[in-house]
Amino acid sequence: MHIFFPALALVCLGLSGNSGILRGLALFCLCCAAVFVRETARLIVAAYLGLKLRAVLLLPIGGLFAYANPESQEAANKGGGEFAMALTGPIVNLVTALMIAATAIGAGGDVPLLTAPLVAPDHLVRSMVWMQVGLGLLHLLPAYPLDFGRLLRGNFARVHGLTPAGRAASGVGQLIAVAVMLVGWLLVHSPWLIIAGFFIMIGAQIEDQGVFFQSVVDTVRMREVMLTDFATLSPSDTLADALGRCVHSLQEDFPVVRGPQLVGIVSRQRIVEALRNDGNGYIQGIMSRAFQVARPEDTLGTTIRRISAGHGLSLIPVTESGKVIGIVSVQNLMTSMSLLSEQRRLESEESSE
Repeated sequence: MHIFFPALALVCLGLSGNSGILRGLALFCLCCAAVFVRETARLIVAAYLGLKLRAVLLLPIGGLFAYANPESQEAANKGGGEFAMALTGPIVNLVTALMIAATAIGAGGDVPLLTAPLVAPDHLVRSMVWMQVGLGLLHLLPAYPLDFGRLLRGNFARVHGLTPAGRAASGVGQLIAVAVMLVGWLLVHSPWLIIAGFFIMIGAQIEDQGVFFQSVVDTVRMREVMLTDFATLSPSDTLADALGRCVHSLQEDFPVVRGPQLVGIVSRQRIVEALRNDGNGYIQGIMSRAFQVARPEDTLGTTIRRISAGHGLSLIPVTESGKVIGIVSVQNLMTSMSLLSEQRRLESEESSE
């Protein structure tokens, strides 16, 4: 959940006025429920389509999906998955609103569904209905990262590529966000439209930063950021000998090689734990044989996705002709990227002189 959820809670409490704090908190819960309903439905659709997700960032206007691998993202963009999930969110919100309204009216109560303000802590049943309706209709706007904005980005990406499409869609989303806030402030005097526009802008900026990061990492090659001064272990090394090697190395993870061939990976922590629990033994008994390798010309973006999909994998050896020529680890990646950026800056300044 994004940090702005507590900010939304403060807004709901501020709107409660004489209604009381409990009704303000209840209104906040209804806002969260509207988001959870649509995102749960979208997750079910994603699971049905076989799309693998790494994480979902929840904003008060909906969720931002991070796919676990490029295959899932490509399937979502080209296989109709994005379209299915874009329709699912608004449909589920609108159907939920219809069911709540029908239940309230069918129960025989006097429910003033059309009385203004439509969303207020004074009448939670009416607020429950219109919160669902508002969120469903909001995602029909062509503003990225809203559902229909994502569809427009997908269509644009098929022609111009994912990165230009992401930057363009994010810019359009921020313009529409400003327009929504101005309409809410100057024309209809609705705090909810101002809030919606604000969170559309936040979501667009988050996506814009993600697109920028992706565009950077997809231009960096493993040869540029890999560590070439590194230590290796042998499967026949004892744990005590390996621990002695660890004392004189800053590495947290070590490639395990038999001759020129990579056969496993072992971490410093795993060596220490094995010595404490089982006494001395051999590296081959504790090394992990589940690893992935990169080539020198692979992009950093590809490697990051491999680390993310590796279930805790923190090191990727870089091999050439079957020989380990470098390593890339989470531990050193940020330092290498910072130094590479400085190197490129200096080279750019020298070339411009």
